[in-house]
Amino acid sequence: MTQTDADQDQLMRLLMKISQQDRRAFQELYEHIAARMFGLCLRLAGQRELAEEALQDAFIQIWHRAGEYHSDRGAPLGWMMTIARYRTLDLIRARKVRQTVNDEDLNELDDGRDGPLELSLRESGAQKLTGCLDELSDVQRDSILLSYYRGFTHEELAQALSSPIGTVKSWIRRGLMALKRCLEQ
Repeated sequence: MTQTDADQDQLMRLLMKISQQDRRAFQELYEHIAARMFGLCLRLAGQRELAEEALQDAFIQIWHRAGEYHSDRGAPLGWMMTIARYRTLDLIRARKVRQTVNDEDLNELDDGRDGPLELSLRESGAQKLTGCLDELSDVQRDSILLSYYRGFTHEELAQALSSPIGTVKSWIRRGLMALKRCLEQ
């Protein structure tokens, strides 16, 4: 068993204990993954205060929803990172905060380490997804990634890509259909 498998098994055991209201397991989980989750929240939000709030909200959700985790939802870390990402995006939308992070920051950090997007994809076992994304046209891939990882609405995408909203919606719809076909192979 690799370290990654052992790490994922440990996270699964902690989630099971947390679902039974085990506070020590929750503290151990927090110590184990909070820094990674905070890094993702900070990169998405671009604001420390907002990232801290998103992280706190994510851990509250994990505490309340640990019993809902099933391995068919992906790796435990991927599931928890997704919760953190959605909480961050929800807070951004609620406050109508504009993000200032550029796309390269999601892929790679200044010191050459993988960024939160790359880590999230790899840790959730999404190599096939990455390969399928590479098969999309540039505009389809950009539309999907900006929508998924940066939380852009259709209107914001249309503005950012200087294209009509109907065209942007078509790119996303066709891109998602192509991804679905590719992933089902």
